[in-house]
Amino acid sequence: MLALLLGLAFVASPVATAQAGEAGPSFPKAQGSCVDDPATMRRHHFDFLTHQRDDTLRAGIRGAKYSLKECVTCHASTAANGKPVPVNAPGQFCQSCHAYAAVTIDCFSCHATTPQTAEAKP
Repeated sequence: MLALLLGLAFVASPVATAQAGEAGPSFPKAQGSCVDDPATMRRHHFDFLTHQRDDTLRAGIRGAKYSLKECVTCHASTAANGKPVPVNAPGQFCQSCHAYAAVTIDCFSCHATTPQTAEAKP
């Protein structure tokens, strides 16, 4: 009985619905090409970011292929005034997908939500 309920819960989930061909979230397109194909990133980006976090914290490795900074740099859009829009703002890349999948993240309680601009770099 439990297996049946779990199976029904998966079929009704946003992930299963998106895989079934229904339209997913709507968000601005990335500014460049992603570090991996979209299907892989949709399914494994959290694993990549977690692994990168561990490498950064434990070994001091920064700027690797799957860094959160690179995600923000590519996925932050620009407002009409030329300023970057935070990736976790309503309708933006991270917020749209996570809201669609009913996932709460806390990455941006510490990490920047917009790319570092040339004039702000040290």
